[in-house]
Amino acid sequence: MKRIHIHVSVDDIDQSVAYYTALFGAAPTRREADYAKWLLDDPAANIAISSHGATRGVDHLGLSLDSREALDAIAARLDAIDTPALAQEDATCCYAKSDKYWSRDPQGAVWELFHTFGDSEVYGDTGRNPTTSPTKQTNACC
Repeated sequence: MKRIHIHVSVDDIDQSVAYYTALFGAAPTRREADYAKWLLDDPAANIAISSHGATRGVDHLGLSLDSREALDAIAARLDAIDTPALAQEDATCCYAKSDKYWSRDPQGAVWELFHTFGDSEVYGDTGRNPTTSPTKQTNACC
């Protein structure tokens, strides 16, 4: 299954959790002091909000994939059209462990392609090296 992923950076996590809970008609699947995530089946989506990120609003788009093979297949398709996809192996991000690729669309929108294989007790690495990811932010993991 492919699930669209959207991450929104917010100013007030509690206020935003209330809003998205009302919007989706469901409580978050995961809730931390600085993070919330909804894994929705209708529509099939992984919507996350956090107080991390350089700017407020939509931070990046993404595809959550069920397998490493599906992840690598997308990276290969991007490579075939000469679009860079930067690998991030065994990443700790958003209270999860994942393998990822980062890419930018022709307009500059950042896409995070990832396969999650475990949970983490911490949000993730801060101070990500911007050369390992095409995102502009340097103070959040995803």
